[in-house]
Amino acid sequence: MIFSYKSINLLNKKIGHFVSYFSILLIIIVCFDVFSRYVFNYTTAAIAELEWHLFACIFLLNAGNTLRLDKHVRVDALYSNFSPKVKSIVNILGFFIFLSPFCYIIIDASIPYVKNSFIIMETSTDPGGLPFRFLIKACIPISILLLFLQGLSNCIENTLSLFNSSETN
Repeated sequence: MIFSYKSINLLNKKIGHFVSYFSILLIIIVCFDVFSRYVFNYTTAAIAELEWHLFACIFLLNAGNTLRLDKHVRVDALYSNFSPKVKSIVNILGFFIFLSPFCYIIIDASIPYVKNSFIIMETSTDPGGLPFRFLIKACIPISILLLFLQGLSNCIENTLSLFNSSETN
């Protein structure tokens, strides 16, 4: 099988690693912005927007990797006390009941949003702002697709762990 759940894990790992460098870039840009604002009394809308866009990319494009690492927000009041088998069942149900519909809705709603932005070659409404607004908007469906794929990968892993645990019993 060419495309497996391990491929999805590797894809999100690589994207997460690449996007982590955006944090360094963001720190440099924020420091430059603060320095130029307070020392030279100079700033532009483009710099502020670039900061927002980088932060959005860090947050959005790393969602799949965060799920892969099991570092996402979860209410662990009950889950942490569950057996591995029950945790696997909860994860599988969560994928089908919550994550899949959420991903479908967001992707379905965001694609026309990106498409329209591309067709009109949307730019910032601020004078001196960034062009090509569709690029940042495209991060929405891409990141949600990566999140869905990682959820699918986790679902496959959980299903395999259920079958493997039943074979050993």
